[in-house]
Amino acid sequence: MAQHLATVPSERAHEAALNGHAQGTRMSVADLVAYLIGWHLLVLKWHERTTSGLPVDFPETGYKWNDLGRLAQKFYADHAAQDHLVLLQQLADVHARIVTLVEQETDAALYSAPWYKQHTLGRMIQLNTASPYANALARLRKWQKADGHP
Repeated sequence: MAQHLATVPSERAHEAALNGHAQGTRMSVADLVAYLIGWHLLVLKWHERTTSGLPVDFPETGYKWNDLGRLAQKFYADHAAQDHLVLLQQLADVHARIVTLVEQETDAALYSAPWYKQHTLGRMIQLNTASPYANALARLRKWQKADGHP
């Protein structure tokens, strides 16, 4: 994913050239990166609050699971003024934090017991980091292909 994002020229990173996460909206590659950062940060927040014995508002305070398009818009807005290269570094940093979280947990902690409703911690991490990566990569490749990139 990082290699594909790194090929986007900085001067094009803020063009609203991709279909957005909310129906009928457009987003930029920078928004796509902000979306990934947003989900990674939420996973880290959920884990931190849970391990501290604090309540968690899933997926985020003020948002419901059926309102993810609006949450995506929040992620875009949270990072709207940031340079593409800064966003890429933030994504790399937060991704490394997710990898560390996973590496520090046992397989039993990740997969043996429900963590949120019926989902294990490992499944929640996968659903909210790896799945958005796969979706983002498909969107990015589609845009690059339509734009004449190999």
